[in-house]
Amino acid sequence: MAWVLRKTVVASALLGALCAATSALAEDNASRPAIRTNRWQEDWSVLADPALRTAPSDPIKYIPLQQDHPQSYVSFGMNLRERFESLDAASFGIGGTKPDQHVLQRLQIHADAHLNEHWQLFVQLEDDRAFGKAKITSVDQDPLDLRLAFLAYVNATEKGTFKARVGRQDFDFDLQRFVSSRDGPNVRQSFDALWADWESGPWRFIGFVSQPVQYNLVRPFDDTSNGSFLFHTFRIERQVLGTNELSSYYSYYQRDNARFLDAAGAEQRHVLDIRFAGKLAGFDWDLEAMGQAGSVGTKQIRAWGAGARAGYTFADLAWQPRIGLQLDGASGDRHPGDSRIETFNPLFPNGYYFTLAGFTGYTNLVHLKPSLTVKPATDLSFMAAIGLQWRATTADAIYVQPNVAVVGTAGRGSAWSGVYAQLRADYRFSANLTGALEAVHYKIGDALRRAGGHDSDYIGIELKYAL
Repeated sequence: MAWVLRKTVVASALLGALCAATSALAEDNASRPAIRTNRWQEDWSVLADPALRTAPSDPIKYIPLQQDHPQSYVSFGMNLRERFESLDAASFGIGGTKPDQHVLQRLQIHADAHLNEHWQLFVQLEDDRAFGKAKITSVDQDPLDLRLAFLAYVNATEKGTFKARVGRQDFDFDLQRFVSSRDGPNVRQSFDALWADWESGPWRFIGFVSQPVQYNLVRPFDDTSNGSFLFHTFRIERQVLGTNELSSYYSYYQRDNARFLDAAGAEQRHVLDIRFAGKLAGFDWDLEAMGQAGSVGTKQIRAWGAGARAGYTFADLAWQPRIGLQLDGASGDRHPGDSRIETFNPLFPNGYYFTLAGFTGYTNLVHLKPSLTVKPATDLSFMAAIGLQWRATTADAIYVQPNVAVVGTAGRGSAWSGVYAQLRADYRFSANLTGALEAVHYKIGDALRRAGGHDSDYIGIELKYAL
């Protein structure tokens, strides 16, 4: 833990220096559109008013296609994320992994063409690099490739709003426990898909058919999707008790040549998910549960996963402290060798749901995490948390992100996996620049130690710039 604290002090000083260096950028014009995580959701048509064109980049943010039609325009932009990571060893050093320090870089460039108020064409290129990383995987590096390219249609009437998209796109649901755009790792997840939704009053209906994109490290523009990997969904959302949200969805997940510890072959999962989230009088909550059935090869699937986050914010106190509690669970295979596989598949999880360190996968898990978050300033927040972890069953392995079994842990040791301490700081320098610092120390349990593992430390320093 002392190693983490020393690194945290150094990184905090760096973050403070960056804050001072960029304080001049902190002034934002409230009339301008906010930078969104999904850049295609931004509406730059407000720059049709010359009085709002105050930034040096405005000549490329709004290029009119028709002078008398402000909603017909082209906008160009970019995202750049730089993250330094220092990690004792992946998978707690089991399997010969060594301490690793590296830089992950993600560069995205996009063109957004609005042909009128109904039609939109969006294209985004992405180049992901891992500098100095000991072991590079498909979620770490992907040379220049097509991340997004879709045609969208929107039609709003008195009865409701219809939306449709066709082409390469991404999806993220809720807290992104199980369906995400995978923003935590360096390479985000895309889908070649047909999407449609209908919104009317408190109701929203979403449906899509998709082929998840599979990433290759060899050369530019070599990412593909095909019928060997499918993901289809129908989802219903309803606002209840004000703006609180109740939602449920069914998904069909199919993957050829899947491999688990106790099963291999064609994987077909039928997924049912339900979620309730909202806020009331200082309290906030997000509750979600998922059941899975189907088959892997000749074995039948019976698996489940669930997560809950709740908290209370003392809005009238200095720094607005929020006390939070998180509880997660996911099934593991209790009886290896039988005709059933109970190992939960987290589908498309986001790498930062637990921590950025990747020590925890959402499989065969019981996870309890109290936390405290404070906001000393409008654009600055600190979070401290302790995470306690067990296996749902000792017959199955301990898993790290996304659902990788740690060698030598299945059927060995106790249910106790370990405990981690997490410290995180987030700062918004300006509308275009944000920074984050995260430090994690994981103290392992006997199952990991018997498998040859050791306590592990992680520190990450991240800067994101968006134009």
